[in-house]
Amino acid sequence: MARLALLSVSNKTGLIDLARSLVEEFDFDLISSGGTAQALKDAGLPVTKVADYTGSPEILGGRVKTLHPRIHGGILARRDVPQDIADLENNQIRPIDLVVVNLYPFEETIAKPGVTLSQAVEQIDIGGPAMLRASSKNFAHLTVLSDPAQYEEYLQELRQNKGEASLEFRQKSALKGFLHTASYDQAIAYYLAGTQQHTLSGTQLQSLRYGENPHQPAAWYQTGTTPTGWTAATKLQGKELSYNNLVDLEAARRIIAEFDDTPAATIIKHTNPCGTALGSSISEAYQKAFNADSTSAFGGIVALNRPIDAATASELTKTFLECVVAPSCDPKAQEILGKKSNVRVLTLPDLSSGPKDTVKAIAGGFLVESSDDVIADTNQWQVVTERQPTASELAELLFAWKVCKHVKSNAIVVSGDRTTLGVGAGQMNRVGSVKIALEQAGEKAKDAILASDGFFPFNDSVRTAAAAGITALVQPGGSLRDQDSIKAANELGLVMVFTGVRHFLH
Repeated sequence: MARLALLSVSNKTGLIDLARSLVEEFDFDLISSGGTAQALKDAGLPVTKVADYTGSPEILGGRVKTLHPRIHGGILARRDVPQDIADLENNQIRPIDLVVVNLYPFEETIAKPGVTLSQAVEQIDIGGPAMLRASSKNFAHLTVLSDPAQYEEYLQELRQNKGEASLEFRQKSALKGFLHTASYDQAIAYYLAGTQQHTLSGTQLQSLRYGENPHQPAAWYQTGTTPTGWTAATKLQGKELSYNNLVDLEAARRIIAEFDDTPAATIIKHTNPCGTALGSSISEAYQKAFNADSTSAFGGIVALNRPIDAATASELTKTFLECVVAPSCDPKAQEILGKKSNVRVLTLPDLSSGPKDTVKAIAGGFLVESSDDVIADTNQWQVVTERQPTASELAELLFAWKVCKHVKSNAIVVSGDRTTLGVGAGQMNRVGSVKIALEQAGEKAKDAILASDGFFPFNDSVRTAAAAGITALVQPGGSLRDQDSIKAANELGLVMVFTGVRHFLH
């Protein structure tokens, strides 16, 4: 008797090719439900509807289709237990050798604006998770596929093992099935609980050589079933990504996401920018960012918001870099970068999308906050000094403010010509950060501007900045001593702008 495969999928990617191989190469019979059965029929493949196989019609508007003993008996039967085989025979149930199931798009549904609770509830799959769990439990006797990416690997298993899938493959696939249902249930629970419940789970993509230091084991996990963010990036060349590479790449992505209408480049070291710049071309932007602090750029992580062209690739090869990421890479540029085979070159078309939440582990639990994705709007800023900014100064203030948002607090950024000139990061007091940024800027601080991620509690930073030649400052405001800083700025002829938004980054 032919083997039996049950196919019931929401995501129909690769379905027809898989089903055709099952029928034509491996002599499977197919049973299926709803839209999957129709898709197979439309493709000219022989298929029996679940309702015809069970003798029970789909009811409750499709809520009940596969919840039937002829389905779950065929899935759960142990082929080495005589009583199970007798039960199958007595109830005219065929053993099912392959279950191909993925679930209603619950997460995609709730991500749409304006979705109601009732609409979300209708996308909670019941029969699918039941089949996934049952078939995953019984991996000793059948195979379960829950991801289209598994289809070709399964067919290769059959071709290499005389039409059978190995126990190792079946167990690996069962694990993927349980992870799929766990992630699915987590999304439902999180949605229904609102802010009362937060769970975090992922599927391990790979072990990493180590974490921040060689004595710390580490691994990279993917959240959800569809690759997004860095799991969707393409590595064109270079060594395997390390824990620190990925952390720095994410910091670089967050900065570069601030700039979409102008070529921009940033160079990251230890999650802080050592150089960020805008230019008329991506090559110019990179050269400006590199020259902002060429010493620190050595061994840096580079993010570009435009495709890598040949001119930029040539510049990138002039120093040692750990990683480069851009939306894409021209063939000629890739050839040039290939001469530096150890540099990791990645393409990520969507550099703007990031996680909605930030999660940090602490003893006994973890903290969750929404990501700092507020968009700077100069129309909401308040000029608090007598002198008003020119259009050029306002544009420069906005650039520095966007960069400062991504520098570890206490954060100070000095900039000119849409290029960072000095960065003071992570100091224990704001005056210390100001001094570091101004010292790095040196003579270039004359007629430059300064951004601070937090307010100035005293006027000392304002006076220090003015003495170095700074002409305009942007800060959140909100100190009890704001008037002291405003008074000093007026006395020194500076522009000072309050944004009303703070950007601490710890």
